[in-house]
Amino acid sequence: MPTVVVNTHATADGHRVMEVVLNAERSLNALSQVMIEQLTPCLDEWATAEDVRAVVLRGAGEKAFCAGGDVVSLHNQIKDGDLGAPRRYFEAEYRLDHQLHMFPKPIICWADGFVMGGGMGLMNGCSHRVVTERTHMAMPEVTIGLFPDVGASWFLNRLPGRLGLFLALTGNPINAADALYLGLADRFVANERYQDLLSQLMAASWDKLSAETVVTSVLTGLETESEVLMNPHSPVRDHFDLIQDITDQAGVPALVEALLATETNDKWIERAQSAVQHGSPLSLWIIERQLRICRYLSLRECFAAELNLAVQCGLHREFPEGVRALLVDKDRTPAWTFPSVAEVDPAAVDQFFIPLWDENPLADLPMPANVPV
Repeated sequence: MPTVVVNTHATADGHRVMEVVLNAERSLNALSQVMIEQLTPCLDEWATAEDVRAVVLRGAGEKAFCAGGDVVSLHNQIKDGDLGAPRRYFEAEYRLDHQLHMFPKPIICWADGFVMGGGMGLMNGCSHRVVTERTHMAMPEVTIGLFPDVGASWFLNRLPGRLGLFLALTGNPINAADALYLGLADRFVANERYQDLLSQLMAASWDKLSAETVVTSVLTGLETESEVLMNPHSPVRDHFDLIQDITDQAGVPALVEALLATETNDKWIERAQSAVQHGSPLSLWIIERQLRICRYLSLRECFAAELNLAVQCGLHREFPEGVRALLVDKDRTPAWTFPSVAEVDPAAVDQFFIPLWDENPLADLPMPANVPV
């Protein structure tokens, strides 16, 4: 069974809309190396194909668009002694994410169900990001000894206040209203309207209007018709002031202490407290530093910085141990390198940011081009 299914939808005026389905339902459409290798040449071809007007990207099944990268396979390769695996996987993944960001035609991401980690990278590279009433987003890398990557060093740094830092450290969930408030999504459309989306794209007059105009018109209409199913409650917005207070600290230990000292029976904040208590203390330090050093970098520079850090994580014991405990053995008892945030050695954190190459492998990523649609 193919891990990526491509469906061609002919439009009424002789063009094509390409539908891409991540087809690994049992793993919640975890993004594998094979998926990446199948998607990349397709996007290359469609970028210049005159009759391809738009692309729709979705996940198979009813549970997830993409619940993350295929870190289990990566863990197994590392365990078997393949120390080249982290670079191969992360470089290919980040090149795909960057390719989506630079794609010259509309790409609609149907972000229904779980959208986590690597799924967030795919989604945020798309020009039109659609959430549904079932969307559940998060960047929970702290639980596996990693850090929010796939471009998160760029897009989390662009959230209001210090919300990006808080969400990166805690992995707290984001619903549809949150995503729209944060600018991590563009439209809300009820999940039941997916086939209507395809039908309207096929019936549209692509010769008379730009592709951007057609897609925006279709999505705007579907969003208006879906308003009745939209839950406007945004926990992130509700907690904005509290999050600013908690994160207004000098250093990670003080921030974690402030979060844990917050007396509450609020389930959303309790979820954040649990994450920093049970996640990797080393990752908490790495996450804060990565976001800080990437704050004013370009998208291309962020991907390059992430590649260096991700490969370093793959060569260190923390990430494989986190994946083992949460996703392989599932005993949920990771033996973290440091027992607490206060005991993390800053010199150990420094090691993760040492450049691995004289020239970063992603230094050749292209700059944006003003390509008319």
